Parts: sequence; C-alpha cells; structure tokens
Amino acid sequence: MDARDIIEIGMSAERTLVVPPERTVGHFVPDMPMVYATPMMILEMEMASGDAIRGHLAPGWVTVGTEVDIRHLAASLVGATVRTTAKVVAVERRVIRFEVAAFDGERKIGEGHHARGLVNVESFNKRLGAK
Repeated sequence: MDARDIIEIGMSAERTLVVPPERTVGHFVPDMPMVYATPMMILEMEMASGDAIRGHLAPGWVTVGTEVDIRHLAASLVGATVRTTAKVVAVERRVIRFEVAAFDGERKIGEGHHARGLVNVESFNKRLGAK
C-alpha cells in the first residue's frame, strides 16, 4: 500500500483530555510537580495523528509512530482541559508527517512534528515472530 494513494495533506483530528493525576510527572517521579507530563502530551499527539488517518487505511494496515520532534512550552495542572491537534503536512510512500500542537484553553502548551509509518499488520507480526 502506498500512503500517497489514500492520505491527503490537510487531514486532521483533535483530542481532548482532562488531565488526571496519573498523567502527571509527579505520578511517575517522586517529589516532582503534579503537572501534565511531557511523554503523556506526546502520547496524545501521536494518538491524534493516528485518529486523523485511521479511517482511510485498508483493512489489515495500521500506522506506528516513528519520529517525534516536540517542544513542551508550558505546564498544565491536574484538572486542566488539554486539546491536542494533528494535521497531515506531508505524505511519502510509507511515511505520513504531521504538525501537532497542544493547548490548555487558548494557551499553546506544546508543538512540533510527528511521523507515522504505514505497516501491514500480518507482515509485521510475521517479522516479529521470526526474532
């Protein structure tokens, strides 16, 4: 499958999350503040990116994260409503590139780029089984 045949520049999605205590850096690292953790923000950015294109993939095909280039710009407290956006900005044969951002209200708290690779699940599982 060639992503250029099914994915278009501009496809987008967004996700909303109310920050729970278990998504804070203080949950993972003792004595750290209870603020939204960078890896958790990146997770939401990756998930929004997948959401933007998932419905266009043929059965048996998925995308997996392959690159992240993210800046976490500001802290968000437990209970904050964070909106994460992803938009397709480039499509290669097996790689889809996204511009991603996260907002706490109108304040941008994160931004960057993410890439996802197009994978045939059956072939992928066979390769993993051979290891």
